[in-house]
Amino acid sequence: MTLPLLEAQCAAQSIGPFNSMVSALLQALLAAQCAISPPELWPPDYANALLGRAAPDKYDFVVVGAGSAGSVIASRLSENPNWKVLVLEAGGDPPQESEVPGVLFSLEHTNVTWNYLTEHSDKACQGFVERRCYWPRGKMIGGSGGVNGMLYVRGHRGDYDNWARAGNEGWSWSDVLPYFERSVHPVGNETQPQGYVTLSAFPVNDPDIEQMIYAGTAELGIPRVHLFTEGSEIGYSNLPGTIRNGRRMSPSKGHLANVAKRPNLQVIKNAQVTKLNFDESGKNVRSVSFILRNERKMRVSVGRELVLSAGAIESPKLLMLSGVGSAAHLKKMQIPTLHDLPVGDNLNDHVQFVTFLKLNEGVAYKLTPQDGFDNTYNYLMHRRGPLISHGVASLTGFINTLKNSPYPDVEFHHFILRRGDFAGLQIFLRGLNINDYFRAQIRSVLENADILGMFNILATPKSTGHIRLRSADYRDPPILTHNYFSEPEDMATLMRAIRFQEQLLQTAAYRAMNASLIHPIIEECADFETQSDDYWRCYIKYFSCTTYHQSGTVKMAPETDETSCVNPRLRLRGMDNVRVVDASIMPRVPSANTNAATVMIAEKAADLIREDWQDECECMH
Repeated sequence: MTLPLLEAQCAAQSIGPFNSMVSALLQALLAAQCAISPPELWPPDYANALLGRAAPDKYDFVVVGAGSAGSVIASRLSENPNWKVLVLEAGGDPPQESEVPGVLFSLEHTNVTWNYLTEHSDKACQGFVERRCYWPRGKMIGGSGGVNGMLYVRGHRGDYDNWARAGNEGWSWSDVLPYFERSVHPVGNETQPQGYVTLSAFPVNDPDIEQMIYAGTAELGIPRVHLFTEGSEIGYSNLPGTIRNGRRMSPSKGHLANVAKRPNLQVIKNAQVTKLNFDESGKNVRSVSFILRNERKMRVSVGRELVLSAGAIESPKLLMLSGVGSAAHLKKMQIPTLHDLPVGDNLNDHVQFVTFLKLNEGVAYKLTPQDGFDNTYNYLMHRRGPLISHGVASLTGFINTLKNSPYPDVEFHHFILRRGDFAGLQIFLRGLNINDYFRAQIRSVLENADILGMFNILATPKSTGHIRLRSADYRDPPILTHNYFSEPEDMATLMRAIRFQEQLLQTAAYRAMNASLIHPIIEECADFETQSDDYWRCYIKYFSCTTYHQSGTVKMAPETDETSCVNPRLRLRGMDNVRVVDASIMPRVPSANTNAATVMIAEKAADLIREDWQDECECMH
């Protein structure tokens, strides 16, 4: 905006000084906006240097994907100055919105996410656009760790002990706990930095809502827990976040960018890997083919190992495109089979359904556009206000609805929208991909009341889906079949979750805020008595969706197990120099958010690789 334009908008003209003051303010705001995500915050892009070379460099380790796992493994491997490490990432630097916790849902449906849609199902996602489940995954430095809710929770002892009981030696709780601990502790120094995950408490933007939830659950005998550790797996707590000073702190910052000046570590952005190229034996990947900036085909050599960290959807997709997968499926795709493995099976996810509570109906306070301006200014200039957090989203409940185990079977998250915050509601509902018909109904409630979105999450899903190629063309999205509620036990558990929520509404704490369920008009559900079992089963069919915790599609299991894709050392079965290091190796999804576990997997994988190359390893400790 220029000064003449400013003057033209004012009836009374400035004689100079105030024009200068306003112009200085505008410049300061624009500079503060640009400083949210400057290029120097991220690892430099090696692409231009690569294009200037007659022949590509050779690398000891090539890591596919700069998400949470890829960032950690590349950081750890490059601690050995004798190992040359390359990271190939399909996206570029994160946008400004990735840095700002309060607008995280705005990242969805953009070019920094893989905007996947699942196949149609008559059991889930009926109230969403196209009646399909929307599964966004991060496509940027940081991967899905750049678009997630930034919550850090490790899961529970029983999750990992069950992995070990299934034959995965070295993956019990006592085995993995040191890697959880390592990932969050600062180590190294300025001359020899080493990566770590930064954790901080989320600021509380809505203390009245938080107090209502804590007081209401206490009335039901549910404890408030400071931190979920062994022996305190049930309760409500404000989870720590991967944040600092109101900004996201994903492993792409704490691990990868933090060490990006190492001469033996290089990152190529906007490099979509299209195929792993094996030698004649089929046991070793010798090079990786990728498309740079959607236009130039390139290839780099792999000296020691290929580490696949592209995520639970892209990792199995790339393996299948490269000839590793179900022989019958690959034959159908006209892809020669190198290794017949159940890649793409065992698709785990925490299905959830969303309910909406209206609070404080009729209370006079209402957000205005001026509040939005103030919030933006306070974030840009002072890192204060609602945008430094995401409401009460860090307040998380883990409950066992049967009270027969110390471990949870459901998990609850919360999202608050204040009366009149229609812009926030639009971002939230569009992010979830709820259709226009239901958006309009929920919007009408926000005219006169606050809305508390409740995420009722199945912590221990029994149903599993699968991933298959749509074609042999890398540009085609895969076929995603979620199979939500294919096992009746999953629906039964979520039915108990809604009954728990109904009990909360009867507590004094919730009644004090006039809390009540919003029942959108659903034609199919109209014949059922409201809140009956039949009604809730029908409601769940419409408002069920993902919790963004896809996992398990390149399953870790002993090589004697026919469902195994990688062994407990994360080597791809039947191959010598390919490891998979991301959430796809999880035998079963932990009963909690998955980002912390993904980081742990990468930390442990780094040690496995070091052990296998220990005769040449001169790593720093």
